[in-house]
Amino acid sequence: MTLKAKHIVEEIAGTRCTIVEKGLTSLRRDFLKELLEFNHFEVIVVEEAHAVEAPATYTLGVTDLVFNPVIAVYEMSLKTADGKKVSPAYWEQYTTEIVDEYWEFVKK
Repeated sequence: MTLKAKHIVEEIAGTRCTIVEKGLTSLRRDFLKELLEFNHFEVIVVEEAHAVEAPATYTLGVTDLVFNPVIAVYEMSLKTADGKKVSPAYWEQYTTEIVDEYWEFVKK
Protein backbone atom coordinates (compact mmCIF):
# COMPACT_ATOMS: atom_id res chain seq x y z
CA MET A 1 0.00 0.00 0.00
CA THR A 2 2.94 2.34 0.15
CA LEU A 3 3.81 4.80 -2.56
CA LYS A 4 6.71 3.67 -4.73
CA ALA A 5 9.11 6.35 -5.96
CA LYS A 6 9.83 4.56 -9.23
CA HIS A 7 7.60 5.42 -12.18
CA ILE A 8 6.61 2.12 -13.81
CA VAL A 9 4.96 1.75 -17.21
CA GLU A 10 3.64 -1.67 -18.20
CA GLU A 11 1.01 -3.15 -20.45
CA ILE A 12 -2.27 -4.07 -18.77
CA ALA A 13 -4.89 -5.89 -20.82
CA GLY A 14 -3.23 -4.72 -24.04
CA THR A 15 -2.94 -1.04 -23.02
CA ARG A 16 0.23 0.72 -21.88
CA CYS A 17 -0.36 2.14 -18.42
CA THR A 18 1.36 3.83 -15.52
CA ILE A 19 1.25 1.29 -12.72
CA VAL A 20 -0.28 2.86 -9.63
CA GLU A 21 -0.10 -0.18 -7.34
CA LYS A 22 0.28 -3.95 -7.50
CA GLY A 23 -0.90 -6.62 -5.08
CA LEU A 24 -4.08 -4.78 -4.16
CA THR A 25 -6.91 -6.24 -2.15
CA SER A 26 -10.41 -5.73 -3.54
CA LEU A 27 -11.09 -2.97 -0.96
CA ARG A 28 -7.90 -1.07 -1.86
CA ARG A 29 -8.63 -1.56 -5.57
CA ASP A 30 -12.10 -0.08 -5.20
CA PHE A 31 -10.81 2.88 -3.16
CA LEU A 32 -8.11 3.81 -5.68
CA LYS A 33 -10.32 3.18 -8.71
CA GLU A 34 -13.05 5.48 -7.39
CA LEU A 35 -10.55 8.18 -6.38
CA LEU A 36 -8.65 8.16 -9.68
CA GLU A 37 -11.77 8.03 -11.85
CA PHE A 38 -13.17 10.99 -9.93
CA ASN A 39 -9.95 12.81 -10.89
CA HIS A 40 -10.62 12.02 -14.57
CA PHE A 41 -8.11 9.20 -15.07
CA GLU A 42 -8.95 6.15 -17.14
CA VAL A 43 -8.28 3.24 -14.78
CA ILE A 44 -7.47 -0.32 -15.85
CA VAL A 45 -7.50 -3.15 -13.32
CA VAL A 46 -6.43 -6.74 -13.83
CA GLU A 47 -6.45 -9.68 -11.45
CA GLU A 48 -2.97 -11.04 -10.79
CA ALA A 49 -2.15 -14.72 -11.21
CA HIS A 50 -2.06 -16.46 -7.86
CA ALA A 51 -2.15 -19.85 -6.21
CA VAL A 52 -5.50 -21.62 -6.08
CA GLU A 53 -6.20 -20.97 -2.40
CA ALA A 54 -4.64 -17.51 -2.18
CA PRO A 55 -6.92 -14.47 -2.01
CA ALA A 56 -7.28 -12.49 -5.22
CA THR A 57 -4.94 -9.55 -5.73
CA TYR A 58 -5.02 -6.89 -8.40
CA THR A 59 -2.81 -4.56 -10.41
CA LEU A 60 -4.19 -1.07 -11.03
CA GLY A 61 -2.93 1.38 -13.62
CA VAL A 62 -3.98 4.52 -15.44
CA THR A 63 -3.68 5.17 -19.16
CA ASP A 64 -1.99 8.54 -18.58
CA LEU A 65 1.67 7.55 -19.07
CA VAL A 66 3.04 10.71 -17.45
CA PHE A 67 0.98 10.33 -14.27
CA ASN A 68 3.16 9.68 -11.23
CA PRO A 69 1.21 8.81 -8.07
CA VAL A 70 4.01 9.95 -5.74
CA ILE A 71 4.13 13.41 -7.30
CA ALA A 72 0.33 13.69 -7.47
CA VAL A 73 -0.06 12.77 -3.79
CA TYR A 74 2.73 14.90 -2.36
CA GLU A 75 1.80 17.90 -4.52
CA MET A 76 -1.76 17.28 -3.30
CA SER A 77 -3.08 17.66 -6.84
CA LEU A 78 -5.76 14.96 -6.48
CA LYS A 79 -9.13 15.74 -4.93
CA THR A 80 -11.69 13.71 -3.02
CA ALA A 81 -15.34 13.58 -4.08
CA ASP A 82 -16.15 16.33 -1.58
CA GLY A 83 -13.48 18.65 -3.05
CA LYS A 84 -10.71 18.22 -0.47
CA LYS A 85 -7.08 17.67 -1.47
CA VAL A 86 -5.78 14.12 -1.11
CA SER A 87 -3.02 13.90 1.49
CA PRO A 88 -0.49 11.06 1.77
CA ALA A 89 -2.26 9.75 4.89
CA TYR A 90 -5.59 9.71 3.05
CA TRP A 91 -4.02 7.99 0.01
CA GLU A 92 -2.56 5.29 2.22
CA GLN A 93 -5.97 4.94 3.94
CA TYR A 94 -4.51 5.61 7.38
CA THR A 95 -7.22 8.21 7.96
CA THR A 96 -10.32 9.60 6.32
CA GLU A 97 -9.29 13.09 7.43
CA ILE A 98 -7.14 15.24 5.15
CA VAL A 99 -3.80 15.95 6.82
CA ASP A 100 -1.95 18.68 4.92
CA GLU A 101 1.21 18.44 6.99
CA TYR A 102 2.24 14.91 6.03
CA TRP A 103 5.46 15.18 8.06
CA GLU A 104 3.37 15.68 11.20
CA PHE A 105 1.03 12.73 10.66
CA VAL A 106 1.49 9.84 13.08
CA LYS A 107 -0.09 6.50 12.20
CA LYS A 108 -2.22 5.30 15.11
